[in-house]
Amino acid sequence: MRLPWKITAPIDRIPDRYYNKCMARQVTAAVIQKDGKYLIAKRKPGGSLGNKWEFPGGKVEPGESPEEGLARELYEEFEIRVKVDAFICSCLFSNNTTEYELMAYHVEYLGGDFILHEHTEIQWIKDSEFGQYDFAVSDQAVVKHLFG
Repeated sequence: MRLPWKITAPIDRIPDRYYNKCMARQVTAAVIQKDGKYLIAKRKPGGSLGNKWEFPGGKVEPGESPEEGLARELYEEFEIRVKVDAFICSCLFSNNTTEYELMAYHVEYLGGDFILHEHTEIQWIKDSEFGQYDFAVSDQAVVKHLFG
């Protein structure tokens, strides 16, 4: 994990705002744009994020960079090939008792048919249509960063 600071104090003396980021589980989100529209995906029912819309992505596994994890997750979830481009933003959020850091990236779609393994639906939407969908809170932060 890349940290923007060095830990030089005992763990019990690190301010909470830094400790929480150190302990957050890294997850990624892909902002894929095609023909002026953005790809969004609806999560399967169940759990606290069931039926919510999101920018697709997933967890970063040990030993992976966020970019590698994002490309792997998109292949596993949709069987598509992508090129992960520029970092957009990150946000911290909690789901149940787990802390997460969501990192969003611009992603270029290279090929493959969209076969849904973890979602019930995908949509290509215009930036003006984001308000019509029930997004997960973490993804709402990415929408706000992108479109204000």
